[in-house]
Amino acid sequence: MTAPLTLRLLAAACIAASPIHAQSIDDIVRIDLRHGWQTETGSRMAALHLTLAPGWKTYWRVPGDSGIPPAFDFTGSGNLDRVALHWPRPSVFDSAGLETVGYVGELVLPMELWAAEPGNDLDLRGRASLGVCRDICLPVDIAFAATLSAGPGAPDPAIRAALDTVPRVAPAGVARCTTRPIADGLHLSLTLKVPEQGGQERVFVETGEPGTWVAPTTVTRHGAQMTAVTELVPPAARPFALDRGALRITVLGESRAIEMTGCVAE
Repeated sequence: MTAPLTLRLLAAACIAASPIHAQSIDDIVRIDLRHGWQTETGSRMAALHLTLAPGWKTYWRVPGDSGIPPAFDFTGSGNLDRVALHWPRPSVFDSAGLETVGYVGELVLPMELWAAEPGNDLDLRGRASLGVCRDICLPVDIAFAATLSAGPGAPDPAIRAALDTVPRVAPAGVARCTTRPIADGLHLSLTLKVPEQGGQERVFVETGEPGTWVAPTTVTRHGAQMTAVTELVPPAARPFALDRGALRITVLGESRAIEMTGCVAE
């Protein structure tokens, strides 16, 4: 079961001044909510389903050099305890010499929802702010409004297919790290014991701290071990105490991806 969502264009001036002025936002992106099913653990597996016009793309949670990072707000939902987004493995695109990370044509983004009172309906309300891009980028605001039944629901092949591509989780302890202060933040060096993920591999680091800039990583591999080096610059632009346990590290290959949380000091 799907339900359409309400969109609000946040960049009307941009679309009017662009070569796509004849298109409305409804011509560029269609967004539905897939109601999904109740999992064996009692959570609800639903999904946002974005269908984009030919040539248009949207971004992963780490958008790359020039993309628009997505943001979600579930304030106003009823009987909602917590939400986990399960991002499918993205692709890497070259945009005027800059790398961006995301999805072209379509994105089914599974959302696992836990009810505050299991057994009762879940009133899902909120907003998602996303970027959609072709020659230019347009921010769009998606309004959520749907009641998800407490019943079992039916398994959804589109959601299952998206879940099948979510990066697998690596065992604890496969990531080791060292840091040293630099003038405006920290130098971070990672040693990762992970199998090859296919083709050119990229490593993405998320600190869990809003506003912290992460430089593109330099990656080398020697057999089953790879190293990734980057710099972290917080809003204050000075050295800081890194929460190693909060790091989220994703190794993205052309055919597979693997993800780990935290790193052990070397």
